[in-house]
Amino acid sequence: MYLSSFNLHSLWSKMKLGLMIVASLWGVVSLMGAAHGNRTFTVDYANDQFLKDGAPFRFIAGSFHYFRAHPATWQRHLRTMRAAGLNAVTTYVEWSMHNPRDGTYVWTGIANLEHFIRLAVAEDLLVILRPGPYICAERDMGGFPYWLLKKYPNIQVRTADVNYLSEVRIWYNQLFTRMVPYLYANGGPIIMVQVENEYGSYFACDSKYRTWLRDETESHVKGHAVLFTNDGPSVLRCGKIDNVLATLDFGATNDLDATWARLRQYQPNGPLVNAEYYPGWLTHWTEPMANVSTNSITGTFINMLDQGASVNFYMFYGGTNFGFTAGANENGPGNYIADITSYDYDAPMTEAGDPTPKYLALRKIIARYLPLPSLPVPAPVPKRAYGTVRLVSCCTLLATGTRQKLATGMVQAPKPKTFEALGQYSGLVLYETWLPRFKRDPSILNVAGLADRGYVYVDNEYVGLLARETPVFSIPLSASAGRRLQILVENQGRINFGRQLNDFKGITKDVRLDKKLLTNWNMTTFPLDSFESLEELINQSNEAASMGFQELRKPQHMLRSGPAIYHGMLDIIQEADLADTYLDMSGWGKGIVFLNGENLGRYWPLVGPQVTLYVPSPVLKVGTNSIVVVEYQQAPASTELHFRDTPILNARTG
Repeated sequence: MYLSSFNLHSLWSKMKLGLMIVASLWGVVSLMGAAHGNRTFTVDYANDQFLKDGAPFRFIAGSFHYFRAHPATWQRHLRTMRAAGLNAVTTYVEWSMHNPRDGTYVWTGIANLEHFIRLAVAEDLLVILRPGPYICAERDMGGFPYWLLKKYPNIQVRTADVNYLSEVRIWYNQLFTRMVPYLYANGGPIIMVQVENEYGSYFACDSKYRTWLRDETESHVKGHAVLFTNDGPSVLRCGKIDNVLATLDFGATNDLDATWARLRQYQPNGPLVNAEYYPGWLTHWTEPMANVSTNSITGTFINMLDQGASVNFYMFYGGTNFGFTAGANENGPGNYIADITSYDYDAPMTEAGDPTPKYLALRKIIARYLPLPSLPVPAPVPKRAYGTVRLVSCCTLLATGTRQKLATGMVQAPKPKTFEALGQYSGLVLYETWLPRFKRDPSILNVAGLADRGYVYVDNEYVGLLARETPVFSIPLSASAGRRLQILVENQGRINFGRQLNDFKGITKDVRLDKKLLTNWNMTTFPLDSFESLEELINQSNEAASMGFQELRKPQHMLRSGPAIYHGMLDIIQEADLADTYLDMSGWGKGIVFLNGENLGRYWPLVGPQVTLYVPSPVLKVGTNSIVVVEYQQAPASTELHFRDTPILNARTG
C-alpha cells in the first residue's frame, strides 16, 4: 500500500519535537479546559443562523486535507490559513488511508488525524469534519479502501447493501471512538460533521441508505456537533436528508439569489452555507492546469458574506497526492482520465503552502467581516535548486532477478484475475500466457477489459501499448514475434466520482487472439510499495550476472525490454541547505519516484501538464539522499534529472 511507500514512521520522527509537544499539549489543555464550560453549537432555524455558545456565529473556512501534506508542515499550513482570517479548517477523513487492509488501522504519521486536530486548536481554528464514508476528493476510489472489492466483488457502495453498511459501521466505530472527544460540546473544536458527500449527484438515490447513515453518524455524535450534507444546487432531491442541515457547493455565479432559492425549496429556513466554494479546480493528465482568476471569485464571495452566509473554500490549501493515492474520472461513458499528482488546485495557497496574490485578495475581503488575528502573513518557505543528478541504471522489471526481489506473488489461473482479486492495491501486474498457433498473420490481440494501461511484450520484447484513456484495446501481433505473451498492466488510479466507483483494475474480461480465447495465465504482482525491496535490488545489482539480472548496459530512450529501475544520490552538506524543492522529470516518460524511501507520486511529463514533483523539505536530510526511479516507458539518454526551485505544473501537453 502507499502507506508503506510514504514512510509514516520516518515522517513522524522528522517532526520538530518541541513544536509537536508544545502544540499538542496546548491543544489538549485548551480542549480539557473548555470541556467544563457550557459549550453548544446548534442551528437556529427560526433566525437562519448558527449559534455558538448561544451567540450568532458564522464561519469562513478553508479545506485542507491532512493526508495531502507532510505532517511536519501541518502547523505551518494551518497558521497560514488562520493568518488569512479563517476561523475554521475543513478536512475529509480518508477511510483507505486509515484502514489500508481489512482489519488493519493506521493512526500515525500522515494518518495522525488527532494530532492534526490538536494543531488546529493550537492555531485557533475550529474544525469541520467530513468523514464520508465516500469523499471523492480526486482520491483513489473516492477514499474507499480497495479491499472492499476483494472481500465483496458485487458490493454496491453508497447504498443499503448490507455488506457495505456492515463495513461502514465497523469503520465508524473505529473512527468516532477517536473523534468523539473532539466534538464541540465535548470540549473539542469539531462544530460540524458531514453525512455522506454530494450524494445528490450519485445515481442510486437510496433514501434508506441516507437515513441509515444519518442515524449511524448521530449515534456517535449525539447532538454534540451539527450534522450536515452538501450538494450541488440542482441535485438536492437526492441529497437532502431529513433532520440534517443541507448546504450547497458552487463556484462563482452571476445569479446568487437563484442559487439560494434552490436550497430554500428543500430547506425553507436555516443558515445559508456554501460548503465548497471553488477558488480553483482539479486537473487531469493531458489537460491544461486549472486556472481560476481572483477577480472571477471575489464578487460572489463578497455577495455571500453580505447575505450572512457561511463559506468554506474548497480548496484553500490543496497539497499533493503522494504515492498511488490520486484517483481518476470518466468524462463521459468509457472516457477514462486520471488525476495528476499535484493537488495545487490553483488554490489561495500553493502546493508548498505559500500565500498567493489570490490569498492576499481574499484576506483583505475577510477582514471586512471577521477580525483578523494578530498574525503576520507567513513568508514563502525557502526553496532550493539542488541541480542535476545523474542516475545509474540497475535492471529491468521483467528480468528474472528483479522478479525474485520485487514480485510479491505469482498466481496461476485459467483466466486473468484483477488487482483486487490478487489482493493488490496499485502498482503493476504482469499477465503471461503462451500464444496459440496463428490462423492468420498478423492476428489481432484484443484486451477489452483493460484497466488502465497495458505494455505488451512478446518474449520480453516490447510490441505495443494498450490504454484505457485513448481508448485502444487491441493491437496486431505477428507470428514471428515469438511465443510468450506478456501484458504488464498499470493501475493509474481508481475512479473517484460517478457511477463506476467499483473500478476493478488489471484485466477484467477475457483476452482473445482474433476469436481464440487465451487461457492458462500466470500473474506476477508488483505492488511497488516496498522501498526496502528496491533498495536490496539496487544493492545487489553489481552481482547481476551471477543472479541472472538483465542489466541495462547502455542508455536507452524507449525501454523495449520492460520498465527499468534507476538510482542515484543527492548530497546535502548542512542543515541550512535543507529546503523545499521540485524534481524536474523532463525527458523521462512515465513512472514513480522514491526519495529517501518516500513515494513522491506518479510522473508523466510526456503528456503533462505536470512535469515536476514537489519535495517537501522534511523528506530530505543532511548527507546522502537516495533517489530511485521506476520508469515504465522511456528514459533520457543522459539518465539525468534536475532539482529546481520553482514548479512546472502547466507545460504544453503532448
